[in-house]
Amino acid sequence: MAESRPQEKYPAIQGGGSLMIAWQVKGKPVLVIGGGEVAAGRIVHLLNADAVVTVICPSSGLNAEVSYRVAQKQVTHVDRIFLPSDLDDKDWSMVLVAIDDPAASTQIWKLCKQKRLVANIADVPPECDFYFGSVHRDGPLQIMVSTNGKGPRLASMIRRFIAKQLPSNAGRAIEAIGELRVKLRQVAPEPEEGPKRMSWMKDVSDKYSWEEMCEMTDEDMTNLLTFYEPNRVPSFHDLRGMRASAIEAAKADVFDGSFGFSVGV
Repeated sequence: MAESRPQEKYPAIQGGGSLMIAWQVKGKPVLVIGGGEVAAGRIVHLLNADAVVTVICPSSGLNAEVSYRVAQKQVTHVDRIFLPSDLDDKDWSMVLVAIDDPAASTQIWKLCKQKRLVANIADVPPECDFYFGSVHRDGPLQIMVSTNGKGPRLASMIRRFIAKQLPSNAGRAIEAIGELRVKLRQVAPEPEEGPKRMSWMKDVSDKYSWEEMCEMTDEDMTNLLTFYEPNRVPSFHDLRGMRASAIEAAKADVFDGSFGFSVGV
């Protein structure tokens, strides 16, 4: 059989897309300029990612949601309009602009570029280093849909469609798998175990249903890890059987009747 041609063997390059990454901003300072509906949505995304958020906007420009975030001290509020010197105050991880002034927004964008700060100017795709997508969140599960700035409403529709196809307990199942991975690294911490760990975890993920992963207890995980060394994955029924056997053994150890105790004589 003839060897596959390169164009059939490797993924085709489409171009024109965005680099989809999960940007870690936990504990990092982020500047939001503006306090309306768009700014409120940006702030929610940032707080969910544990960013340290500063909002620059006159109090008169804050909507109800942003005012609530300020009152709850979830964000730091600077009660005035933006000043160019604000970009020098901190080592900002990113700058988000959400104001109803296109000329001022463009000026802030240019200042950010001069200072090599990553920025997003709401509703102006050419003046964005990155876009916000429509996000589905279920615990550790995050799914973002992006149209690369071309159709935000369509992104929301597609995100809702995808969310409806997911199991209702997907987030809990992922939590369970994450806990198992942590325990596995404690059992087999050596770097050379990496390929085997990955292969075994793949087998676990393929073996159990969403419902079974959600039901997995700490005891189940401990029992399951005993199968790592022989590189096997038992059925969930057999795994639960180990748990039932342990319970029965514990009952027998408490009192097996061998001492001849008699009650009511």
